Amino acid sequence: MADSSFSLPPLCERISYKSYYLRAVYLTILGLFFTLLLHRFQNVRENDNVWLVASLCESCFSLVCLLLTCLKWTPAETKPYPDRLDARVHDLPSVDIFVPTEDHEREPPIMVINTVLSLLAVNYPANKLACYVSDDGCSPLTYFSLKEASKFAKIWVPFCKKYSVRVRAPFRYFLNRPAATESFKFSKDWEIMKREYEKLCRIVEDATGDSRLYAEDDFEAFSNTEPNDHSTIVKVVWENEGGGGDEKEVPHFVYISREKRPNNVHHHKCGAMNFLARVSGLMTNAPYILNVDCDMYANEADVVRLAMCVFLEKSLNPNHCAFVQFPQHFYDSNTDQLTVLQSYLVRGIAGIQGPMYVGTGCFHTRRAMYNLSPDDLEDDGSLSSVATRELLCEDKLARGFGNSKEMMKSVADALQRKPNPQNNLTNSIEAAQEVGHCHYEHQTSWGKTIGWLYDSVAEDLNTSIGIHSRGWTSSYISPDTPAFLGSTPPGGPEAMLQQRRWATGWIEVLFNKQSPLLGMFRRKLRFRQRLAYLCVSVCLRSIPELLYCLLPSYCLLHNSTLFPKGLYLGITITLVGMHCIYTLWEFMSLGYSVRSWYVSQSLWRIIATSSWLFSIVDIILKLLGISKTVFFTTKKTLPETKCGPSIRKDDGSNSGKFEFDGSLYFLPGTFIVLVNLAALAVFSMRLQQSGCSHGRGGSGLAEACGCILVVTLFLPFLKGLFTKGKYGIPLSTLCKAAFLAVLFVVFSFGN
Repeated sequence: MADSSFSLPPLCERISYKSYYLRAVYLTILGLFFTLLLHRFQNVRENDNVWLVASLCESCFSLVCLLLTCLKWTPAETKPYPDRLDARVHDLPSVDIFVPTEDHEREPPIMVINTVLSLLAVNYPANKLACYVSDDGCSPLTYFSLKEASKFAKIWVPFCKKYSVRVRAPFRYFLNRPAATESFKFSKDWEIMKREYEKLCRIVEDATGDSRLYAEDDFEAFSNTEPNDHSTIVKVVWENEGGGGDEKEVPHFVYISREKRPNNVHHHKCGAMNFLARVSGLMTNAPYILNVDCDMYANEADVVRLAMCVFLEKSLNPNHCAFVQFPQHFYDSNTDQLTVLQSYLVRGIAGIQGPMYVGTGCFHTRRAMYNLSPDDLEDDGSLSSVATRELLCEDKLARGFGNSKEMMKSVADALQRKPNPQNNLTNSIEAAQEVGHCHYEHQTSWGKTIGWLYDSVAEDLNTSIGIHSRGWTSSYISPDTPAFLGSTPPGGPEAMLQQRRWATGWIEVLFNKQSPLLGMFRRKLRFRQRLAYLCVSVCLRSIPELLYCLLPSYCLLHNSTLFPKGLYLGITITLVGMHCIYTLWEFMSLGYSVRSWYVSQSLWRIIATSSWLFSIVDIILKLLGISKTVFFTTKKTLPETKCGPSIRKDDGSNSGKFEFDGSLYFLPGTFIVLVNLAALAVFSMRLQQSGCSHGRGGSGLAEACGCILVVTLFLPFLKGLFTKGKYGIPLSTLCKAAFLAVLFVVFSFGN
C-alpha cells in the first residue's frame, strides 16, 4: 500500500520532551522525601505510634513519587503529517469503527447518533469505513434512532465534506450560527441542515415510549426481549454499494446486539467488543479498528488519517505498533486535572514502550488483537514460515477463535493481510448471528489471549498489558485540535461511581494473569513500562491518604507531635511547598488558572478517600469469595433541548462543587471535615487557656496548619454543611459522620 520511495518526507516523527530542569525538580523532591523518611525511621523508638503511622504513610507517598518520576523521565509523543499521506500512500487501508452502548436510559440514543454521525463524516474514503454499533441493551429505540440517523447521514456527510466542516457532531456544530461573511449558498444549506437535524431530534424524542413505531417487520426481532435475555440481532442499517469513495457516499453502518441470557456471564463491554471484532471480521475484516465510546464524538475530521500516518510509516517499524492512542478530552465539565495528567504522565509513558490503551479514542491493528506477536512477523510485516504453520492450521484456529468456518477463514485472511473482497454485507448476517451466541466463546481463547481480555472491569488496562507483554509498542498522538470530545458525569454520585469502577478494575489487574507483578522475566514488558502499569495501582494509597487526613486532628486532640521539629520541619515545609509550586506550574503552563489547580488538588483528595477506598473494599470481598465486582454504567449527559445533548457550561460559579446524595461515597469526606473542625476547636480552646498541655512535647502550630490544609482541600464538604439542595450534605450522611466523629474524638482523648 505504501510508496517504497525513501526520498519522500516521513509521515510522522517521534518528538521527545526531555527537560533537565524538570528532572532536577523531580530529584530534589525525591531527595527531600527520602531525607525526611530517614529522619522518621531513625527516631521511631523515641516517639509514639503516631510517628510510626506517619512514617508508613509517607513511605507510600515516596514510593508513588518515585514511580511518577520514573514515568515522567523521558516524555514523548508522535507527530503525524497527514498532508503527506496522499503522496506516499496510493490505497488507504480499511478501518472498522466500534461504538458500544449498553443502556438507552443512561446513554441516550440522541447522544449515540451524534457520535455515529461524526464518525461517518470523517475525512476518509467512505468505501474504506464501516461503523458497527453494539447495543447491549437490545433497545428498539436505539435501533430506531440509528435508522433515522442513517437517513440524515445521507445529507449530513456530503454537507460536511463539501464545506470542510470542522466539528462534525451536529449537536455541537449547530450551537453557533454562520458568520455574516459566509456565502449565501452556504447559509442556505446550513439552515436546511439545521432544520433536518431538529426534525431528527423530534422524531427520536417522540419515539421514546411509543411502541407503535416499532410495529413494522424490521422490529420483529425486538419483540418479547429483555436487556439481559434476548437472541443475537444483526441489522445492516446502511450498506455502501457505491464503492468508489465519492464524497457523497456514506460508509457501511451496522447495528448488532449479541445474545444474552440471565444465567450466562457476558463480560459487559469487554464481551461486546469481542463480538464486534467477530462480526466485523466476517463482514468487512478491516486491518485496523477504531474503538470509540458512545458519548465521545470525533472532533477532528482528519483523525483516521492521523492514525494511518503512524501505521503506514516504514521508518518507525510500524509492524511493531499495535495501537495508536489519542488523549481523552471532554466538552461538558471541569476536567483540567485529566488534561494535565495526560500532558505530563501519559507523554512520559509514551516515551517508554508506548501509552496505555484507555478504552476509547484508540486505533488497533486487528492482527495484534488476534494474539499475534512481533516475533511472528518478517521485516516486511508478513507472517514468518514458522508462524504460518503454527497459527493457520485449522485445529489451532478452531481452538482459538471458535468452530465457525467463516470466522476461521476471516482470521486467516487478517493474519496474512489479505484484502477483504467487497461482498454484500447481508450475506454475512447468518454467520454473524452464529458467532454472537452466548456459548460461542466457550472452550476458545476469546477474552483469554484473543481480543479484549476478561477478568477485570477495566478491560482496557487488562488488554493493554496483554498487548505490550507480547513485545508490541504503541504510539501517542495529541493534536492541537482534540481528536475526540466526550461527556463526563457531573461532580457527584455518578462521578464517584465511575472512579470506583476504574479503581476496582485497576486493582483487579494486580491479582489476575495479566498482573505486571507476575512474569517479571517471562514477558516482553519493559521494566519501566511495568512500573507504569504498577502506577495505576496508585488508588491503593487511599488508605494512607485517609490516615494522613486524620493524623493532624488526632495529634491536636491527643496533644501529641506529628511533624518533626527544627531543620526537619523546614524540610517538610519545603517539600510541601515544592510539590505545590510544581503542580501549579503544570497547570499554568497549559493555560489553566490557580483556581483550576486548587479544584484539581481538592478533587484528587476527595476521590482518593471515597471512591478508591470503596474499590479496595470491593477487591477484598472478591478475594475472600464473598461477592464479585460489578460493572457500573455511568449516566451520561441527558438531552434537554431539541438539538441534542445539553452542554454544562462551567462559568466558574460551580467549579469544585459536588452534588451530594445519601450514598456512602460522601461519608468519609464529611467525617474528615467534622473531625478536623473539632480538632481546631479544641486547639483554640487550649490557646485561650494559656497553652495548657498534657505533659508531653505536645502538638502545636504545625499540626493546626495541617488541619487547616485538610479542611481547605475538602472545602466542598465544608460548604455542604451549610448548604441545602443538591449541593448540601443530606442529614442522614451528616448524622452518620457526626457519630463517627464523636467516636474518633473520644478515642483520641482516651489514648
